[in-house]
Amino acid sequence: MSGRVVYTGNVIVDIGLAVPALPEPGGDVLASASSITAGGGFNAMTAAARDGAPVLYAGQYGTGPFGAIVRDALRAFEVAGPGLRDLDSGYSVVLVDASAERTFVTYVGAEGQLRLEDLRRVAVTGEDVVVVSGYGLAHPVNAEALTAWLPALPEETRVVLDPAPLVADLPPGVLGAALARTDVLSANARETRLLTPTLGDAPLSERAAALRPRLREGGTVLARDNSAGAWIADAEGTRLVPGFPVTAVDTTGAGDAHTGVLAAALLRGDPIDAAVRRANAAAALAVTRRGPATAPEAAETDRLLR
Repeated sequence: MSGRVVYTGNVIVDIGLAVPALPEPGGDVLASASSITAGGGFNAMTAAARDGAPVLYAGQYGTGPFGAIVRDALRAFEVAGPGLRDLDSGYSVVLVDASAERTFVTYVGAEGQLRLEDLRRVAVTGEDVVVVSGYGLAHPVNAEALTAWLPALPEETRVVLDPAPLVADLPPGVLGAALARTDVLSANARETRLLTPTLGDAPLSERAAALRPRLREGGTVLARDNSAGAWIADAEGTRLVPGFPVTAVDTTGAGDAHTGVLAAALLRGDPIDAAVRRANAAAALAVTRRGPATAPEAAETDRLLR
């Protein structure tokens, strides 16, 4: 493996709370567990690293109480820039209910100030896999930088885009520019539906196929369908790569685990079907554990695949 997974999304702090159910407006509920950890893009980078990939963080981060948590976590990776000295990192309150569903409320900090000169510090090669997050595209400063930087990447560099839950709020021009340089779009079921609002009750397989023309020529769309697996739409057609049913206790970071392991597998040169199956297995293991960065080590994923 001579390239790297280059992650351009946001690393923030997750304030995690396990609750029986979300409170009604104006109400209150007691949490049964809590945690304060690095989260956001940290989860995807950890997943890629645990699967054996070298990882470089190309995003922005800050200084302050939350920035200290982020900076400490980033020591596990190569980091492109020194961070901002006059702004703290942001954070997200993550509520995980009894069904293992998660709800987020996020405050944006230094990670929303990624500029083109920051990205140009990264010497991307054709052997790298660049990962872009919809959370990064949601911040105007980051969006301007990323949409200017992506078209200038080497032709051979593969770009993986995870649109994230905010995809419906992305400006059409920003989303269109990002998709035009995307080689692999990996979206969960909700995000896939939001990206194809005119298709009514069409199944995910049709929606995935409909998204392909919006990507770079030869692109692949993945529509992740929870424990059922993930639909692949590429030049060979549309097919389902089955998932691994498990008892979920916390779905926080499941998509990040999938994206990180997918990027690591693509970096190794795995065929897309094998890469997706491996990512499905890693995401299944991740949801059996509480916390954000719960992606498995490569050996654990290998055991489940066997």
